Amino acid sequence: MNCGYVALIGRPNVGKSTLMNHLLKQKISITSRKPQTTRHRILGINTTEAGQVIYMDTPGMHSSEKKALNRYLNKTADTTLMGVDVVVWLIDGLSWHEYDETIFIKLRQANLPVILAVNKVDKVKEKEAILAFFADARQRFPFEHLVPISALKNTNLDVLEQLIIKLLPEQSLIYPEDQITDRSERFLAAEIIREKLTRRLGAELPYELTVEIERYEEHPDITKIYALIWVERMTQKNIVIGKEGEMLKNIGTEARHDIERLIAQKVYLQLWVKVKSGWSDNERALQSLGFNG
Repeated sequence: MNCGYVALIGRPNVGKSTLMNHLLKQKISITSRKPQTTRHRILGINTTEAGQVIYMDTPGMHSSEKKALNRYLNKTADTTLMGVDVVVWLIDGLSWHEYDETIFIKLRQANLPVILAVNKVDKVKEKEAILAFFADARQRFPFEHLVPISALKNTNLDVLEQLIIKLLPEQSLIYPEDQITDRSERFLAAEIIREKLTRRLGAELPYELTVEIERYEEHPDITKIYALIWVERMTQKNIVIGKEGEMLKNIGTEARHDIERLIAQKVYLQLWVKVKSGWSDNERALQSLGFNG
Protein backbone atom coordinates (compact mmCIF):
# COMPACT_ATOMS: atom_id res chain seq x y z
CA MET A 1 0.00 0.00 0.00
CA ASN A 2 1.03 3.64 -0.28
CA CYS A 3 2.86 4.60 2.87
CA GLY A 4 5.25 7.36 3.92
CA TYR A 5 6.14 10.51 5.80
CA VAL A 6 4.55 13.91 5.20
CA ALA A 7 6.04 17.13 6.58
CA LEU A 8 3.57 19.84 7.54
CA ILE A 9 5.47 23.11 7.25
CA GLY A 10 4.70 26.82 7.31
CA ARG A 11 5.09 29.98 9.32
CA PRO A 12 4.08 30.06 13.00
CA ASN A 13 0.37 30.08 13.77
CA VAL A 14 -0.96 29.13 10.30
CA GLY A 15 -2.84 26.10 11.64
CA LYS A 16 -0.49 23.12 11.16
CA SER A 17 -1.41 21.47 14.46
CA THR A 18 -5.13 22.05 13.88
CA LEU A 19 -4.78 20.54 10.41
CA MET A 20 -3.05 17.41 11.70
CA ASN A 21 -5.59 16.91 14.49
CA HIS A 22 -8.48 17.13 12.03
CA LEU A 23 -6.79 14.81 9.52
CA LEU A 24 -6.31 12.26 12.32
CA LYS A 25 -9.80 12.93 13.74
CA GLN A 26 -8.08 12.93 17.12
CA LYS A 27 -6.19 15.55 19.10
CA ILE A 28 -2.46 14.84 19.17
CA SER A 29 -0.90 18.31 18.84
CA ILE A 30 -1.79 21.13 21.21
CA THR A 31 -3.19 24.33 19.73
CA SER A 32 -3.65 27.97 20.64
CA ARG A 33 -3.93 31.32 18.88
CA LYS A 34 -0.41 32.25 19.99
CA PRO A 35 2.51 31.66 17.58
CA GLN A 36 5.14 29.01 18.40
CA THR A 37 2.77 26.87 20.45
CA THR A 38 4.31 23.77 18.82
CA ARG A 39 7.85 23.21 20.09
CA HIS A 40 8.60 19.60 19.14
CA ARG A 41 8.31 17.35 16.13
CA ILE A 42 5.25 15.18 16.66
CA LEU A 43 4.16 12.28 14.47
CA GLY A 44 0.48 11.69 13.77
CA ILE A 45 -0.22 8.36 12.06
CA ASN A 46 -3.36 7.77 9.99
CA THR A 47 -3.83 4.25 8.63
CA THR A 48 -6.73 3.51 6.27
CA GLU A 49 -7.45 1.02 3.50
CA ALA A 50 -5.86 3.47 1.06
CA GLY A 51 -2.55 3.67 2.89
CA GLN A 52 -0.63 4.92 5.91
CA VAL A 53 0.15 8.64 6.14
CA ILE A 54 2.65 9.67 8.82
CA TYR A 55 2.22 13.39 9.39
CA MET A 56 5.02 15.37 11.01
CA ASP A 57 3.79 18.45 12.86
CA THR A 58 6.63 20.88 13.42
CA PRO A 59 7.38 24.28 14.93
CA GLY A 60 6.68 27.14 12.54
CA MET A 61 9.56 28.34 10.39
CA HIS A 62 10.54 31.84 11.48
CA SER A 63 13.46 34.21 11.15
CA SER A 64 14.02 35.16 14.79
CA GLU A 65 16.81 33.34 16.62
CA LYS A 66 17.15 35.58 19.66
CA LYS A 67 17.40 32.73 22.17
CA ALA A 68 18.57 29.14 22.28
CA LEU A 69 14.91 28.04 22.25
CA ASN A 70 14.29 29.94 18.98
CA ARG A 71 17.34 28.29 17.43
CA TYR A 72 16.08 24.88 18.56
CA LEU A 73 12.65 25.53 17.01
CA ASN A 74 14.19 26.58 13.68
CA LYS A 75 16.52 23.59 13.63
CA THR A 76 13.61 21.23 14.36
CA ALA A 77 11.57 22.81 11.55
CA ASP A 78 14.47 22.64 9.08
CA THR A 79 15.39 19.00 9.76
CA THR A 80 11.79 17.94 9.17
CA LEU A 81 12.43 18.05 5.42
CA MET A 82 15.05 15.32 5.80
CA GLY A 83 13.75 11.82 5.13
CA VAL A 84 10.15 12.69 4.21
CA ASP A 85 8.31 11.71 1.03
CA VAL A 86 5.90 14.64 0.61
CA VAL A 87 5.70 18.21 1.90
CA VAL A 88 2.46 20.04 2.65
CA TRP A 89 3.13 23.78 2.88
CA LEU A 90 0.29 25.41 4.78
CA ILE A 91 -0.26 29.14 4.32
CA ASP A 92 -2.85 31.41 5.87
CA GLY A 93 -4.82 33.51 3.37
CA LEU A 94 -4.08 34.71 -0.14
CA SER A 95 -0.84 36.60 0.34
CA TRP A 96 2.86 35.91 0.58
CA HIS A 97 4.97 37.02 3.53
CA GLU A 98 8.58 38.08 3.87
CA TYR A 99 9.80 34.76 5.26
CA ASP A 100 8.04 32.73 2.53
CA GLU A 101 10.98 33.35 0.18
CA THR A 102 13.21 31.51 2.66
CA ILE A 103 10.78 28.57 2.59
CA PHE A 104 10.89 28.57 -1.23
CA ILE A 105 14.69 28.25 -1.03
CA LYS A 106 14.47 25.36 1.44
CA LEU A 107 11.94 23.55 -0.75
CA ARG A 108 14.05 23.93 -3.90
CA GLN A 109 17.02 22.47 -2.03
CA ALA A 110 14.93 19.57 -0.68
CA ASN A 111 13.68 18.56 -4.17
CA LEU A 112 10.50 16.90 -2.87
CA PRO A 113 6.91 16.87 -4.14
CA VAL A 114 5.12 19.81 -2.51
CA ILE A 115 1.40 20.45 -2.03
CA LEU A 116 0.40 24.03 -1.29
CA ALA A 117 -2.59 24.08 1.06
CA VAL A 118 -4.24 27.49 1.49
CA ASN A 119 -5.98 27.53 4.86
CA LYS A 120 -9.08 29.48 5.99
CA VAL A 121 -10.60 29.75 2.50
CA ASP A 122 -14.01 29.93 4.16
CA LYS A 123 -13.13 33.55 4.92
CA VAL A 124 -12.47 34.38 1.25
CA LYS A 125 -15.60 35.92 -0.30
CA GLU A 126 -14.43 36.11 -3.92
CA LYS A 127 -13.46 32.69 -5.29
CA GLU A 128 -11.80 34.34 -8.29
CA ALA A 129 -9.17 35.60 -5.86
CA ILE A 130 -8.23 32.01 -5.03
CA LEU A 131 -7.74 31.18 -8.72
CA ALA A 132 -5.60 34.28 -9.21
CA PHE A 133 -3.44 33.39 -6.20
CA PHE A 134 -2.99 29.81 -7.45
CA ALA A 135 -1.90 31.12 -10.86
CA ASP A 136 0.71 33.29 -9.15
CA ALA A 137 1.83 30.36 -6.96
CA ARG A 138 2.48 28.17 -10.01
CA GLN A 139 4.74 30.89 -11.39
CA ARG A 140 6.79 30.85 -8.20
CA PHE A 141 7.22 27.08 -7.66
CA PRO A 142 6.36 23.76 -9.39
CA PHE A 143 3.78 22.60 -6.86
CA GLU A 144 2.33 19.12 -7.38
CA HIS A 145 -1.09 20.32 -6.25
CA LEU A 146 -2.74 23.47 -4.88
CA VAL A 147 -5.64 22.88 -2.52
CA PRO A 148 -7.95 25.41 -0.80
CA ILE A 149 -8.88 24.13 2.66
CA SER A 150 -10.27 25.06 6.04
CA ALA A 151 -8.57 22.96 8.72
CA LEU A 152 -11.00 24.07 11.40
CA LYS A 153 -14.13 23.32 9.34
CA ASN A 154 -12.80 20.16 7.61
CA THR A 155 -13.20 21.74 4.16
CA ASN A 156 -11.43 19.71 1.44
CA LEU A 157 -9.36 17.71 3.97
CA ASP A 158 -10.46 14.44 2.36
CA VAL A 159 -9.30 15.78 -1.01
CA LEU A 160 -5.96 16.82 0.50
CA GLU A 161 -5.34 13.40 2.02
CA GLN A 162 -6.22 11.59 -1.24
CA LEU A 163 -3.67 13.73 -3.09
CA ILE A 164 -1.06 13.02 -0.42
CA ILE A 165 -1.57 9.25 -0.54
CA LYS A 166 -1.12 9.17 -4.32
CA LEU A 167 2.31 10.80 -3.92
CA LEU A 168 3.55 8.32 -1.30
CA PRO A 169 5.68 5.30 -2.29
CA GLU A 170 4.31 1.76 -2.26
CA GLN A 171 5.74 -0.18 0.69
CA SER A 172 4.83 -2.12 3.80
CA LEU A 173 3.34 -0.39 6.83
CA ILE A 174 5.92 1.50 8.88
CA TYR A 175 3.83 1.59 12.06
CA PRO A 176 1.18 -0.81 13.44
CA GLU A 177 -2.34 -0.08 12.20
CA ASP A 178 -3.61 1.00 15.63
CA GLN A 179 -0.73 3.39 16.47
CA ILE A 180 -1.59 7.09 16.16
CA THR A 181 1.58 8.82 17.40
CA ASP A 182 5.20 8.20 18.35
CA ARG A 183 4.89 10.18 21.56
CA SER A 184 4.27 8.73 25.02
CA GLU A 185 1.26 9.55 27.20
CA ARG A 186 3.72 11.20 29.59
CA PHE A 187 4.85 13.62 26.85
CA LEU A 188 1.27 14.31 25.73
CA ALA A 189 0.24 15.06 29.32
CA ALA A 190 2.98 17.72 29.59
CA GLU A 191 1.86 19.23 26.28
CA ILE A 192 -1.78 19.40 27.42
CA ILE A 193 -0.76 21.25 30.58
CA ARG A 194 1.30 23.69 28.50
CA GLU A 195 -1.64 24.22 26.16
CA LYS A 196 -3.86 25.31 29.06
CA LEU A 197 -1.13 27.65 30.29
CA THR A 198 -0.65 29.13 26.81
CA ARG A 199 -4.35 29.74 26.31
CA ARG A 200 -4.97 31.34 29.70
CA LEU A 201 -1.89 33.52 30.13
CA GLY A 202 -0.90 36.83 28.53
CA ALA A 203 0.91 37.42 25.27
CA GLU A 204 4.56 36.99 26.33
CA LEU A 205 4.57 34.64 29.33
CA PRO A 206 3.85 31.35 27.45
CA TYR A 207 7.19 31.66 25.61
CA GLU A 208 9.10 31.76 28.88
CA LEU A 209 7.55 28.72 30.52
CA THR A 210 7.73 24.98 29.97
CA VAL A 211 6.34 21.87 31.63
CA GLU A 212 8.27 18.89 32.97
CA ILE A 213 6.63 15.69 34.20
CA GLU A 214 8.47 14.78 37.38
CA ARG A 215 6.55 11.54 38.10
CA TYR A 216 4.01 9.58 36.05
CA GLU A 217 2.48 6.69 37.99
CA GLU A 218 0.07 4.26 36.35
CA HIS A 219 -2.23 2.34 38.71
CA PRO A 220 -5.12 0.01 37.89
CA ASP A 221 -7.82 2.58 38.64
CA ILE A 222 -5.99 5.92 38.43
CA THR A 223 -2.97 7.63 36.86
CA LYS A 224 -1.06 10.04 39.12
CA ILE A 225 0.86 12.84 37.43
CA TYR A 226 3.21 15.25 39.20
CA ALA A 227 4.26 18.12 36.95
CA LEU A 228 6.61 21.10 37.29
CA ILE A 229 5.88 24.37 35.49
CA TRP A 230 9.16 26.19 34.93
CA VAL A 231 9.21 29.97 34.50
CA GLU A 232 12.10 32.43 34.30
CA ARG A 233 11.19 35.02 36.94
CA MET A 234 9.43 35.17 40.30
CA THR A 235 6.88 37.65 38.95
CA GLN A 236 5.92 35.06 36.33
CA LYS A 237 5.48 32.43 39.02
CA ASN A 238 3.02 34.69 40.81
CA ILE A 239 1.03 35.20 37.58
CA VAL A 240 0.81 31.46 36.90
CA ILE A 241 -0.35 30.72 40.44
CA GLY A 242 -2.81 33.62 40.44
CA LYS A 243 -4.68 35.21 43.30
CA GLU A 244 -5.14 32.63 46.06
CA GLY A 245 -3.98 29.95 43.61
CA GLU A 246 -7.05 30.36 41.40
CA MET A 247 -5.21 30.46 38.04
CA LEU A 248 -3.18 27.33 38.74
CA LYS A 249 -6.27 25.53 40.02
CA ASN A 250 -8.24 26.29 36.84
CA ILE A 251 -5.33 25.28 34.61
CA GLY A 252 -4.99 22.02 36.51
CA THR A 253 -8.69 21.23 36.24
CA GLU A 254 -8.81 21.85 32.50
CA ALA A 255 -5.64 19.83 31.89
CA ARG A 256 -6.84 16.93 34.04
CA HIS A 257 -10.11 16.65 32.11
CA ASP A 258 -8.26 16.54 28.76
CA ILE A 259 -5.71 13.99 30.00
CA GLU A 260 -8.54 11.78 31.29
CA ARG A 261 -10.14 11.87 27.85
CA LEU A 262 -6.79 11.02 26.25
CA ILE A 263 -5.93 7.99 28.38
CA ALA A 264 -9.53 6.96 29.24
CA GLN A 265 -8.80 6.76 32.94
CA LYS A 266 -9.22 8.82 36.10
CA VAL A 267 -6.29 11.19 36.70
CA TYR A 268 -4.80 12.80 39.79
CA LEU A 269 -2.80 15.84 38.70
CA GLN A 270 -0.49 17.84 40.96
CA LEU A 271 1.15 21.04 39.65
CA TRP A 272 4.03 23.03 41.07
CA VAL A 273 5.52 26.28 39.71
CA LYS A 274 9.28 26.82 39.98
CA VAL A 275 11.75 29.41 38.71
CA LYS A 276 14.70 28.47 36.46
CA SER A 277 16.24 31.77 35.44
CA GLY A 278 17.11 32.05 31.74
CA TRP A 279 16.19 28.47 30.86
CA SER A 280 15.01 29.43 27.33
CA ASP A 281 18.47 30.79 26.41
CA ASN A 282 20.55 28.04 28.01
CA GLU A 283 21.51 25.03 25.87
CA ARG A 284 22.12 22.74 28.84
CA ALA A 285 18.86 23.75 30.50
CA LEU A 286 16.97 23.06 27.28
CA GLN A 287 18.46 19.57 27.01
CA SER A 288 17.56 18.80 30.62
CA LEU A 289 13.98 19.87 29.89
CA GLY A 290 13.64 17.57 26.89
CA PHE A 291 14.59 19.90 24.02
CA ASN A 292 17.10 17.47 22.52
CA GLY A 293 15.41 16.03 19.42
